[in-house]
Amino acid sequence: FCLPVILLLTLFSMGIADIQREVITTGKLFREMIELESLTYFPDPVFKTIQFSSYDRRSKLPGGPDWFANSDGFGGEPIPNFEKVLREPDANKIGEYLIADVRGPGAIVRLWTAAISGTIRLYLDDVETPVYEGPAVDFFQSTYDGFPQMAVVERERFGRTIYQRDASYAPIPFAASMRLVWIGDIDTIHFYQVGVRQYSSATVISTFQPEDIRTYRHTIDRTSTILDDPDHLLSIPPETFSEEKTEILASNGKKELFSLEGPRAIRNLSIQLTAVDRDAAHRQTVLHIRFDDFPWGQVQSPVGDFFGAAPGVNPYTSLPFTVQPDGTMICRFVLPFQTNCRISLENRGEQEVTARIGVAVQDYDWDMDRSMHFRARWRANHDLTASPVDVQDLPFLIASGKGVYVGTVSYLLNPNPVPTPYGSWWGEGDEKIFVDGEGVPSTFGTGSEDYYNYSWSVPDIFYFPYCGQPKNDGPGNRGFVTNFRWHILDSLPFQSDIRFYMELKSHEVTPGMSYARIGYHYARPGLTDDFMALTTEDVKKLELPEKWFPAARMGARNSVFYASENAISNRDRTTLQKNRLWAGGQSLVWMPAAPGETKSFLLEVEETGRYRIHFVAGLRPQSGSVRLLLDGTSVSLSGKEQVVNLYRPYRTLSRNFTLEETELTKGKHELRFVFEGANADIETPTIIIDFLWVQAVNR
Repeated sequence: FCLPVILLLTLFSMGIADIQREVITTGKLFREMIELESLTYFPDPVFKTIQFSSYDRRSKLPGGPDWFANSDGFGGEPIPNFEKVLREPDANKIGEYLIADVRGPGAIVRLWTAAISGTIRLYLDDVETPVYEGPAVDFFQSTYDGFPQMAVVERERFGRTIYQRDASYAPIPFAASMRLVWIGDIDTIHFYQVGVRQYSSATVISTFQPEDIRTYRHTIDRTSTILDDPDHLLSIPPETFSEEKTEILASNGKKELFSLEGPRAIRNLSIQLTAVDRDAAHRQTVLHIRFDDFPWGQVQSPVGDFFGAAPGVNPYTSLPFTVQPDGTMICRFVLPFQTNCRISLENRGEQEVTARIGVAVQDYDWDMDRSMHFRARWRANHDLTASPVDVQDLPFLIASGKGVYVGTVSYLLNPNPVPTPYGSWWGEGDEKIFVDGEGVPSTFGTGSEDYYNYSWSVPDIFYFPYCGQPKNDGPGNRGFVTNFRWHILDSLPFQSDIRFYMELKSHEVTPGMSYARIGYHYARPGLTDDFMALTTEDVKKLELPEKWFPAARMGARNSVFYASENAISNRDRTTLQKNRLWAGGQSLVWMPAAPGETKSFLLEVEETGRYRIHFVAGLRPQSGSVRLLLDGTSVSLSGKEQVVNLYRPYRTLSRNFTLEETELTKGKHELRFVFEGANADIETPTIIIDFLWVQAVNR
């Protein structure tokens, strides 16, 4: 009698659980965009994240002859880079191509393009009428904007939080199927990436319709508001326990700073390091976090690198991490533990370091079946040779076990001397992510910057809730570079294993490159990986080459370079600043006394013709604005700007500026800089002109 009753009650409770399981809606996916604690539990319902992209279809065999093929969206590929050709090109070269065809419940969770012409049609649940039909570039970068319902949400904030650089995270759930079709000229540019969650067949999903924007407008606005200001709005529960300590770390010393008992979770971890050489301290002070008596730290990373700030202090704000201008670094990823947590700092450098570290801890419901530990284990390769031919797959994470991949950071030292992105670019390589025994990766990218949500190897400093480039020294992509991307809505669950690689493929052969990286993930106890313990050599302080000179190759071909201190006509109110960032190890610093003051540089042209004049300047907090005259006539940059603002808060950058193409006669020409002024709080404005160059056009 008892057994059937127990069985009946069990079946009944299972049914209730299934009934109570929340239907996946557009609104729920928007909520997931800010729910960091939910990442600590293996997803239920289970899903797999895959990517459709314009990768080169010749890359079929790992390690095979075409494994690093790179025809992935410029047009005219040897094999059409789509799932299927639906209609061959007509007389106007317009064909119809299948980008994605997914059977079963799922959701589009990320879209990206660098550029794409033509038209997109999106069909959901086999309905004949597309839910979207319009310009392809709008679909990939501003997915919802074509729907009139967008009038009810805060569009400006949506545009800087849900749309991030060249990517869109506007979710599109579907109950039964999704079919994405491109109509266009296959010989034109058509880069694309489509991230899709595939759920188990029993998952209940409410298919997206444009009216969802109105239905869930409050959820959408709340999500975009928090993404816009997580420092103040990503709330920590009031019952959270907080503690802060300051410790001095001697050279080669190690200290345990916190010993916490569980089950609890760290909701906020902050660290600020001070030292004579803070850049070195950020790389040589290693953070160790051990959960539940594991023999080694599930987190092992240089402090600055862990927070995505290295090298130095490079302020930015994202959803899970913030770096403040005073060097305070904050982690909002939730770090759960069942029984205990030990946090230590180890000083691998030769100087004394002072560490201020704080934690905010709260109770946590450790689920024996689903809860996971946070892991971030740094690795680096120094003295690499990047190449467009001898390409290599760099491992970010090779792991066996169960978990969820949630983020990536790349830290590079790129010594390439070409002063333009075309030439100094390091990131032609694609990401390749194998999940659960795959022979071919279910995520195959189209370029490193594409993975990080930007395009065309731009050196811009930018940051969004899920991606950013908080450091890029320049000029071009030279110097220290940091890129990050967080997988929140597009997290990557794995049941048995994951292998994450990024190709190292550059525009030209570049010896002496350093490439450090972290693959952030949550893992069930028992996961193993290929991590090797950090050595002092791994975390050595890196330096730019002592002296470098710009190379007249690729984007700088047909050019003559002039050191500013040699080309200037009058050295009054100038000095030289020594720094490895500048060409030749030094740069001219001009200290104008008042707006209207000028400095002139003489450039010589060997023969009459069409030329572009460039100058490389320093951008920094002490700088102001200038305008330019060429032979006494006002000139504009190629982007049409007439006044160049060289002020940048917090950072010092080297940037190339290009004047509009012009006809120059043989002989000498004067480029005059006119100081336009600086911010009122800058007592002594400075203008740094590193070097100038004249480039012949069509030679």
